[in-house]
Amino acid sequence: MSFGNITQHAGEWLRGQGPQSDIVISSRIRLARNLAGFSFVNRADVVEQRDVLDRCRREITDRLPDGEVIWVDLNQSTPLDRQILVERHLISNQHAKSKAELPRAVAIGADETFAIMVNEEDHLRIQVLRSGMQLAEAFEQINRMDDTLGQHLNYAFSKKLGYLTACPTNVGTGIRVSVMLHLPALKLTGEIEKVKRAAKDLHLAVRGLFGEGSDALGDFYQISNQVTLGRTELEILADFQHSIVPQIIAYEQQARAALLRDRPAQLDDRIWRAWGTLTNARQLGTEEVLTLLSHLRLGINMGRIDKTDVATLNQMLLLSQPAHLQRLCGKEMDQAERRQARATLMRQKLGFA
Repeated sequence: MSFGNITQHAGEWLRGQGPQSDIVISSRIRLARNLAGFSFVNRADVVEQRDVLDRCRREITDRLPDGEVIWVDLNQSTPLDRQILVERHLISNQHAKSKAELPRAVAIGADETFAIMVNEEDHLRIQVLRSGMQLAEAFEQINRMDDTLGQHLNYAFSKKLGYLTACPTNVGTGIRVSVMLHLPALKLTGEIEKVKRAAKDLHLAVRGLFGEGSDALGDFYQISNQVTLGRTELEILADFQHSIVPQIIAYEQQARAALLRDRPAQLDDRIWRAWGTLTNARQLGTEEVLTLLSHLRLGINMGRIDKTDVATLNQMLLLSQPAHLQRLCGKEMDQAERRQARATLMRQKLGFA
C-alpha cells in the first residue's frame, strides 16, 4: 500500500458527513470469523497461520465486489506504517504489534470504508466504517461481503452456538456494532459518568478513540455491544439504531442547550481559549490538541465560532497523531520534536503560521 498521499484526506471515519455527524463521528460494524479445520490464531503454528492467510487472500482479492481491495502484508510494513493504519482505524493496536514472525495482513477498501484483518485474534475480522449515523448502510455492505466470502471459505460454525470465535464473548453472531460519538457537552456538564453507568447496565462497552484499552481523548467515546450469543444481528442493530444511539444523542443535545442557556460565558471561554492556544502555541502534545480541537468542534457545531470548519478540524485531528505527523514531516521524531511540529501544523492549518 502506498502511504504517499495518505495525509491528503482524513479517511472515512473522519469524513465529517452523514446523518447527525455533529455528534456521531462514525458507525462501524465488525464480524469475527474463523475457518473450519484450523486452530484459532493463538493456538496455530506459523505454517497453519500462513495457510489461513493465503486462503483468505485469494478469496478476498478475487471475489469481493466492493471496489478496489488493497492488500497490506503487515510483516512487510514498517512500524510507522502500521501505526498509521491504527490511527486511521483500519487495524487494531493488537494487530499492529503482533510478533513479527507471525503471518498477518489487512485488506483495505480503496475508499477506506472497509478493512479485513487476517490473523488478528480471529482468522478474519471484517469491518465496515461509515461517516455519521449509517449503521444500516454499514450492515448492508458487511452482510453482502460476509455472504460472498462465506460461499468460498468454510467458516467454523455450530448449529447450537453459532459462529465459533477465539473469545467467548464473540460466539454467536460474531458481530460488534459500534458508534464513535463526540460528547463534549456531557463531559463539561459532568453528566458523562451517568451515560457510562447506563451503558454498563445495558452491557455496552465504552472505550476511547482507538478502541479497547484507550482513553476517551478529545471527548470521543466508542460505544459497542458486548454480548452476541443468543441475539440476532438485526436485534443488536435495532437496539443501536432506535434506542441506544438516539438516547445518547438526545442527552448530548440537552447538555449543549443547558450550556448555552445557563453558562454561555463559560462555553465561549472554552471555545476561544482553544482557538487562542491552537493559533499561538509553539509546543503541543497529542492529548492537549485533541482536547482543544474538541472544544473548537463544539463551538463550530453550536454556531459560536466561524473561523474554520469541521472538515479542517477532522484533518487536523488525524494529522496531529504521532505516526501521521512523522509521515507528513518526512522523518522520525522524538517527543519534543513532535510537540513543536504539531504546534506548527496547527497554526498552518488555521492560517496563523
